[in-house]
Amino acid sequence: MSERSELPRQRVDDDDRLYFRQLLSGRDFAVGDPVATQMVNFVYAIGDRAAGECLLVDPAYAVDDLVDAVEADGMVVAGVLATHYHPDHVGGSMMDYSIDGVARLLERVSCPVHVQRAEVPWVARTTGVAESELRAHEPGDVVSVGAVDVVLVHTPGHTPGSQCFLVDGRLVSGDTLFLDGCGRTDLPGADPAEMFDSLQRLATLPGATMVFPGHRYSVASSGTMAAVTEQNSVFRPASRDQWLTMFGS
Repeated sequence: MSERSELPRQRVDDDDRLYFRQLLSGRDFAVGDPVATQMVNFVYAIGDRAAGECLLVDPAYAVDDLVDAVEADGMVVAGVLATHYHPDHVGGSMMDYSIDGVARLLERVSCPVHVQRAEVPWVARTTGVAESELRAHEPGDVVSVGAVDVVLVHTPGHTPGSQCFLVDGRLVSGDTLFLDGCGRTDLPGADPAEMFDSLQRLATLPGATMVFPGHRYSVASSGTMAAVTEQNSVFRPASRDQWLTMFGS
């Protein structure tokens, strides 16, 4: 991906290479948009400072604001990581409201859009982007930007192809896991049993892993996995049956 960067870059130490930025809709971008403000979506930029390139996670609403923000940091958008197909994460129509997303981004930047294989038809249908423009991935695939590797973690439950992203001790968890609660399992493509299994897999991550959710549904914007598993009620049931009784409907 580094061939996109045409400007000379200053030397960056390996410890400082990771570029990681959390942006909140209605505050950091899409300011004044009532839907963006109400939905409190997080968009993330993950990149390599030395290469001057980054990936945008779930660009939606004011996409141009997002591109402008990372470009102001000296970064170039080299790709998109999509957690799942819902319009507030990738663009499309939601409750008769049109949301800019990856379709608008591709008009401004030529880059791959990385989605979990099971999510390809859903993302294409929601965004209007052709399936041929989407890069389908298997669980455990790695997407690299410069020298920074992002591991794709398939976490079905909220949608068939929901995925999270692991990078340098950080988990970008989309709508699979919030600091308080988890994604809904009563929407098209959702599966409560799969959500339980996905949450249990995430709970095995090291306790020091920092969780960065897809929405700000809590006062804090991030937290350690140890704190989330201790305080979040979705981890209290001891079995799948108990979980389905409490959260499956």
